[in-house]
Amino acid sequence: METINRPCTAFVGTSKIAEGDVLEVARKAKLHLDKFPDSSLLIFDDLTSAQVEIDFRGSADEVVERLSRNKENQSEKPGPGRPKLGVVSREIGLLPRHWEWLALQPGGASVTLRKLVEEARKANSHQDRIRQSQEATYKFMTAMAGNLPHFEEALRAFYARNKALFETLTLAWPEDIRKHLFKIGEVAMSDSARAQ
Repeated sequence: METINRPCTAFVGTSKIAEGDVLEVARKAKLHLDKFPDSSLLIFDDLTSAQVEIDFRGSADEVVERLSRNKENQSEKPGPGRPKLGVVSREIGLLPRHWEWLALQPGGASVTLRKLVEEARKANSHQDRIRQSQEATYKFMTAMAGNLPHFEEALRAFYARNKALFETLTLAWPEDIRKHLFKIGEVAMSDSARAQ
């Protein structure tokens, strides 16, 4: 998935200043930085909580244009595989018995591996979403709330899926941080996740 199309959120200190796709957030963040150049700005990918790095040199229009150009350049790079079909070739390591089994399957190794991956994705999709929500929440919490009161207890409550205790322990935290935590941690804290 292309990072530029993903939703993200920008924070200055403990306050949210922008949310949306990367281009929208980059523009708003740049306008903020123009007014307050000493701001401590962090931008997080909402799906993974990875920090998004942006080159803020130039005007807001230049920042957005540069990001758009980078996206176009990345999508135009030909690579191994069948790019027109969306197939990307990468190396995987299997034991000889795995290669022997794959060679005997109808359609060959690539078709069989794609089918196996799709089946696994379908079978584990809910559990994968819970895990992804947990990882994103942990990353964001560590970056933005690691020094806040009851951090460790709140983290334990989160992993125990004790929503009521988590809400209580984070009550004194800055509102924008709490709202973002509940947004990205919603899947992990849901009733269906607690039933797992």
